[in-house]
Amino acid sequence: MAIQFKELNKVDKNRVIVIDSLNLGFRWKHAKRTDFCDDYANTVYSMAKSYKCGTIVIACDKGSSTYRKNIYPEYKLDRKQKYANQTDEEKRDFEDFFSEMKRVTDMFAEKEIVLQYSGVEADDIAGYLATNTKADHMWLISSDRDWDLLVKPTVSRFSYIQRKESTFDNWEETHDFSVEDYITIKCLTGDKGDNIPGITGIGEKRAVSLLKDYGNVFDIYDACPINSKYKHIQTLNENREVLLRNFELMDLTTYAEEAIGEENIKDINSKCAGILQG
Repeated sequence: MAIQFKELNKVDKNRVIVIDSLNLGFRWKHAKRTDFCDDYANTVYSMAKSYKCGTIVIACDKGSSTYRKNIYPEYKLDRKQKYANQTDEEKRDFEDFFSEMKRVTDMFAEKEIVLQYSGVEADDIAGYLATNTKADHMWLISSDRDWDLLVKPTVSRFSYIQRKESTFDNWEETHDFSVEDYITIKCLTGDKGDNIPGITGIGEKRAVSLLKDYGNVFDIYDACPINSKYKHIQTLNENREVLLRNFELMDLTTYAEEAIGEENIKDINSKCAGILQG
């Protein structure tokens, strides 16, 4: 059955919804669905209507980030190893899933903005869009908490798994640090999901304490070596370079253009001219 595109209110074109394409697709992968194209489309248009967004952007991954692998070859290496050990049935399931995801992106490309580039992740596309948006408001649809790095007064995130919104206004209700300081917490604690180690012995609680005592990630770096008998501080002193590496790997705004590439940035600017700063 052919998809019937929903007509969105033209007066809302300056409200934008950005879909973390693969992230949303796993909603059906986990349900063992391989025929979800129609449901995917209906879900996107339903959310766009709920948030009164007249512009839809589908941000797609196309392989792991070349930019990050050049900095840290072990980036997402554990995922590669995991997939290498798949059974034949698991491989077929993934092939069917990605085949349906291609049908999804091809379908949306007929009507909406689809952004996908080799060696570029949806995270960086979202980072560039959120940093340069001139939209009245931009809603990021992803269960990936990394996208909370992009929250600001005009940018919010909705997790379809938790059914919760992360906004600039409600941030203090669930965090002990500011939006701006989230990157410092991540640099200290790392990201197990992406195989990015932080400082051994430092979890979120200790990271918040360091933030309050010394300042942001660069202030903490400059403060090392810190005189302390605690093992986690001694480990920090010995591995402070990890902080700068992690900032390059995990900050989604400072290095977005580098991570996406010059020619791809030109393409994004062309396709998204109406919602980006000139």
